[in-house]
Amino acid sequence: MFKLMVAVAALLVGVLPCAADQVHVAVAANFTKVAEQLADDFAKNSGHEVMLSFGATGQLYAQISQAAPFDVFLSADTARVEKAIAEGHGVAGTEFVYALGRLALYAPGLETGEGPLKGDFQKLAIADPKAAPYGAAAVEALEALELYEVVADRLVQGENITQTLQFVETGSAELGFVALSQVIGKDDVWVVPSELYSPIAQGAVLLSGAKDKDAAEAFLAYLRGAEAVAVIEAAGYSVE
Repeated sequence: MFKLMVAVAALLVGVLPCAADQVHVAVAANFTKVAEQLADDFAKNSGHEVMLSFGATGQLYAQISQAAPFDVFLSADTARVEKAIAEGHGVAGTEFVYALGRLALYAPGLETGEGPLKGDFQKLAIADPKAAPYGAAAVEALEALELYEVVADRLVQGENITQTLQFVETGSAELGFVALSQVIGKDDVWVVPSELYSPIAQGAVLLSGAKDKDAAEAFLAYLRGAEAVAVIEAAGYSVE
Protein backbone atom coordinates (compact mmCIF):
# COMPACT_ATOMS: atom_id res chain seq x y z
CA MET A 1 0.00 0.00 0.00
CA PHE A 2 2.84 2.40 0.86
CA LYS A 3 4.45 1.77 -2.54
CA LEU A 4 1.16 2.64 -4.22
CA MET A 5 0.86 5.81 -2.16
CA VAL A 6 4.44 6.73 -3.05
CA ALA A 7 3.81 6.16 -6.75
CA VAL A 8 0.72 8.34 -6.67
CA ALA A 9 2.55 11.03 -4.74
CA ALA A 10 5.40 10.96 -7.26
CA LEU A 11 2.95 11.62 -10.06
CA LEU A 12 1.44 14.49 -8.17
CA VAL A 13 4.72 16.26 -7.41
CA GLY A 14 4.91 19.28 -9.64
CA VAL A 15 1.34 19.23 -10.86
CA LEU A 16 -0.69 20.03 -7.75
CA PRO A 17 -0.53 23.52 -6.31
CA CYS A 18 0.25 23.49 -2.61
CA ALA A 19 1.77 25.79 -0.04
CA ALA A 20 5.54 25.96 -0.23
CA ASP A 21 7.24 24.48 2.78
CA GLN A 22 10.72 23.52 3.97
CA VAL A 23 12.04 19.99 4.26
CA HIS A 24 15.00 19.41 6.59
CA VAL A 25 17.04 16.41 5.49
CA ALA A 26 19.94 14.73 7.31
CA VAL A 27 22.20 13.33 4.59
CA ALA A 28 25.10 10.88 4.80
CA ALA A 29 28.24 12.69 3.65
CA ASN A 30 28.93 10.37 0.70
CA PHE A 31 25.66 11.53 -0.88
CA THR A 32 26.47 15.25 -0.68
CA LYS A 33 26.73 16.15 -4.37
CA VAL A 34 23.79 14.02 -5.39
CA ALA A 35 21.58 15.36 -2.60
CA GLU A 36 22.37 18.92 -3.60
CA GLN A 37 21.30 18.25 -7.18
CA LEU A 38 18.19 16.35 -6.10
CA ALA A 39 17.24 19.14 -3.69
CA ASP A 40 17.52 21.72 -6.47
CA ASP A 41 15.49 19.61 -8.88
CA PHE A 42 12.82 18.87 -6.27
CA ALA A 43 12.55 22.55 -5.35
CA LYS A 44 12.02 23.49 -8.99
CA ASN A 45 9.32 20.85 -9.41
CA SER A 46 7.49 21.28 -6.13
CA GLY A 47 8.13 24.79 -4.87
CA HIS A 48 9.31 23.36 -1.55
CA GLU A 49 12.72 24.26 -0.17
CA VAL A 50 15.10 21.52 0.95
CA MET A 51 17.53 22.23 3.77
CA LEU A 52 20.41 19.74 3.83
CA SER A 53 22.68 18.81 6.73
CA PHE A 54 25.63 16.51 6.03
CA GLY A 55 27.70 14.26 8.26
CA ALA A 56 28.74 10.72 9.04
CA THR A 57 25.72 8.49 9.47
CA GLY A 58 26.53 7.75 13.09
CA GLN A 59 26.92 11.43 13.90
CA LEU A 60 23.62 12.29 12.22
CA TYR A 61 21.85 9.51 14.06
CA ALA A 62 23.15 10.84 17.36
CA GLN A 63 21.61 14.21 16.50
CA ILE A 64 18.31 12.60 15.52
CA SER A 65 18.18 10.69 18.78
CA GLN A 66 18.64 14.00 20.58
CA ALA A 67 15.58 15.50 18.84
CA ALA A 68 17.36 17.43 16.08
CA PRO A 69 14.59 18.94 13.87
CA PHE A 70 15.09 16.79 10.78
CA ASP A 71 12.18 15.57 8.64
CA VAL A 72 13.97 12.93 6.56
CA PHE A 73 17.03 10.78 7.22
CA LEU A 74 19.19 9.61 4.29
CA SER A 75 21.53 7.18 6.00
CA ALA A 76 24.55 5.43 4.49
CA ASP A 77 23.25 2.17 5.89
CA THR A 78 19.97 0.50 6.77
CA ALA A 79 20.97 -0.35 10.34
CA ARG A 80 20.45 3.22 11.59
CA VAL A 81 17.15 3.44 9.73
CA GLU A 82 15.93 0.28 11.43
CA LYS A 83 17.21 1.60 14.75
CA ALA A 84 15.40 4.90 14.20
CA ILE A 85 12.12 3.06 13.69
CA ALA A 86 12.70 0.74 16.64
CA GLU A 87 13.46 3.67 18.94
CA GLY A 88 10.51 5.75 17.78
CA HIS A 89 12.44 8.33 15.75
CA GLY A 90 11.33 7.01 12.33
CA VAL A 91 7.94 6.18 10.83
CA ALA A 92 7.53 2.45 10.16
CA GLY A 93 6.59 1.62 6.58
CA THR A 94 8.28 4.65 5.03
CA GLU A 95 11.78 3.16 4.87
CA PHE A 96 13.41 2.08 1.61
CA VAL A 97 16.85 1.70 0.05
CA TYR A 98 17.52 4.74 -2.10
CA ALA A 99 21.03 3.80 -3.28
CA LEU A 100 23.59 1.02 -3.21
CA GLY A 101 27.02 2.52 -2.69
CA ARG A 102 30.40 1.44 -4.07
CA LEU A 103 33.74 1.72 -2.33
CA ALA A 104 36.71 3.13 -4.26
CA LEU A 105 40.43 3.51 -3.59
CA TYR A 106 41.61 6.94 -4.74
CA ALA A 107 45.37 7.12 -5.20
CA PRO A 108 46.41 10.21 -7.23
CA GLY A 109 49.58 9.61 -9.19
CA LEU A 110 49.75 5.95 -8.29
CA GLU A 111 48.69 2.88 -10.21
CA THR A 112 45.10 1.69 -10.01
CA GLY A 113 44.21 -1.57 -8.31
CA GLU A 114 45.24 -2.94 -4.93
CA GLY A 115 48.94 -2.48 -5.75
CA PRO A 116 49.35 0.92 -4.01
CA LEU A 117 48.15 -0.63 -0.72
CA LYS A 118 51.31 -2.74 -0.73
CA GLY A 119 53.55 0.20 -1.58
CA ASP A 120 55.77 2.51 0.44
CA PHE A 121 53.25 5.18 1.47
CA GLN A 122 53.00 7.15 4.70
CA LYS A 123 49.25 7.58 5.21
CA LEU A 124 46.10 5.80 4.04
CA ALA A 125 42.85 7.66 4.72
CA ILE A 126 39.60 5.96 5.70
CA ALA A 127 36.42 7.30 7.29
CA ASP A 128 35.79 6.50 10.96
CA PRO A 129 34.53 2.91 10.73
CA LYS A 130 32.36 3.34 13.83
CA ALA A 131 30.42 6.29 12.41
CA ALA A 132 30.68 5.86 8.64
CA PRO A 133 29.63 2.69 6.76
CA TYR A 134 32.22 3.43 4.05
CA GLY A 135 34.91 3.36 6.74
CA ALA A 136 33.63 0.01 7.97
CA ALA A 137 33.64 -1.24 4.37
CA ALA A 138 37.24 -0.07 3.95
CA VAL A 139 38.31 -2.09 6.98
CA GLU A 140 36.45 -5.12 5.62
CA ALA A 141 38.20 -4.79 2.26
CA LEU A 142 41.63 -4.47 3.86
CA GLU A 143 40.96 -7.54 5.98
CA ALA A 144 39.74 -9.49 2.93
CA LEU A 145 42.98 -8.56 1.14
CA GLU A 146 44.94 -9.59 4.26
CA LEU A 147 46.46 -6.12 4.39
CA TYR A 148 44.83 -4.57 7.47
CA GLU A 149 47.64 -5.49 9.87
CA VAL A 150 50.18 -4.36 7.29
CA VAL A 151 48.75 -0.82 7.02
CA ALA A 152 47.14 -0.39 10.46
CA ASP A 153 49.80 1.97 11.81
CA ARG A 154 49.52 4.18 8.71
CA LEU A 155 45.75 4.71 8.79
CA VAL A 156 44.38 8.21 9.28
CA GLN A 157 40.66 8.52 9.99
CA GLY A 158 38.33 11.21 8.70
CA GLU A 159 35.31 12.14 10.78
CA ASN A 160 33.25 11.37 7.68
CA ILE A 161 33.82 10.42 4.06
CA THR A 162 34.05 14.07 2.95
CA GLN A 163 36.97 14.74 5.28
CA THR A 164 38.55 11.47 4.15
CA LEU A 165 38.57 12.68 0.56
CA GLN A 166 39.99 16.03 1.69
CA PHE A 167 42.92 14.21 3.31
CA VAL A 168 43.85 12.76 -0.09
CA GLU A 169 43.17 15.91 -2.10
CA THR A 170 45.30 18.04 0.22
CA GLY A 171 48.16 15.53 0.35
CA SER A 172 47.69 14.69 4.03
CA ALA A 173 47.39 11.08 2.85
CA GLU A 174 48.72 9.62 -0.39
CA LEU A 175 45.66 7.46 -0.93
CA GLY A 176 42.30 6.75 0.65
CA PHE A 177 39.13 4.70 0.58
CA VAL A 178 36.19 6.91 -0.43
CA ALA A 179 32.79 6.58 -2.04
CA LEU A 180 32.87 6.04 -5.80
CA SER A 181 30.39 8.88 -6.18
CA GLN A 182 33.00 11.31 -4.82
CA VAL A 183 35.63 10.48 -7.43
CA ILE A 184 33.66 9.21 -10.39
CA GLY A 185 35.26 10.47 -13.60
CA LYS A 186 38.66 11.03 -11.99
CA ASP A 187 41.83 9.13 -12.88
CA ASP A 188 43.69 6.90 -10.43
CA VAL A 189 40.51 5.35 -9.02
CA TRP A 190 40.16 1.65 -8.27
CA VAL A 191 36.57 0.48 -7.83
CA VAL A 192 36.97 -2.05 -5.03
CA PRO A 193 35.41 -5.41 -5.98
CA SER A 194 32.07 -5.70 -4.19
CA GLU A 195 32.86 -9.19 -2.91
CA LEU A 196 35.51 -7.69 -0.60
CA TYR A 197 32.98 -5.91 1.66
CA SER A 198 29.38 -6.10 2.78
CA PRO A 199 26.81 -4.34 0.56
CA ILE A 200 26.45 -0.63 1.31
CA ALA A 201 22.67 -0.31 1.19
CA GLN A 202 21.73 3.29 1.97
CA GLY A 203 18.35 3.67 3.64
CA ALA A 204 15.86 6.53 3.76
CA VAL A 205 13.10 7.07 6.31
CA LEU A 206 10.55 9.70 7.26
CA LEU A 207 11.25 10.91 10.78
CA SER A 208 8.54 10.95 13.39
CA GLY A 209 8.35 14.72 13.73
CA ALA A 210 7.38 14.98 10.05
CA LYS A 211 4.76 12.23 10.08
CA ASP A 212 2.04 14.48 8.68
CA LYS A 213 4.26 16.84 6.73
CA ASP A 214 3.27 16.76 3.07
CA ALA A 215 6.50 18.31 1.80
CA ALA A 216 8.64 15.66 3.53
CA GLU A 217 6.50 12.84 2.13
CA ALA A 218 6.67 14.43 -1.31
CA PHE A 219 10.46 14.59 -1.13
CA LEU A 220 10.68 10.89 -0.32
CA ALA A 221 8.29 10.13 -3.17
CA TYR A 222 10.42 12.22 -5.53
CA LEU A 223 13.52 10.31 -4.39
CA ARG A 224 11.94 7.07 -5.61
CA GLY A 225 10.86 8.47 -8.97
CA ALA A 226 12.54 7.87 -12.32
CA GLU A 227 14.04 11.36 -12.55
CA ALA A 228 15.80 11.06 -9.20
CA VAL A 229 16.89 7.48 -9.83
CA ALA A 230 18.59 8.59 -13.06
CA VAL A 231 20.55 11.22 -11.14
CA ILE A 232 21.53 8.71 -8.45
CA GLU A 233 22.72 6.11 -10.97
CA ALA A 234 24.70 8.70 -12.95
CA ALA A 235 26.61 9.47 -9.76
CA GLY A 236 27.91 5.91 -9.47
CA TYR A 237 25.29 4.27 -7.29
CA SER A 238 22.97 1.40 -8.08
CA VAL A 239 19.27 1.41 -7.25
CA GLU A 240 17.26 -1.66 -6.34
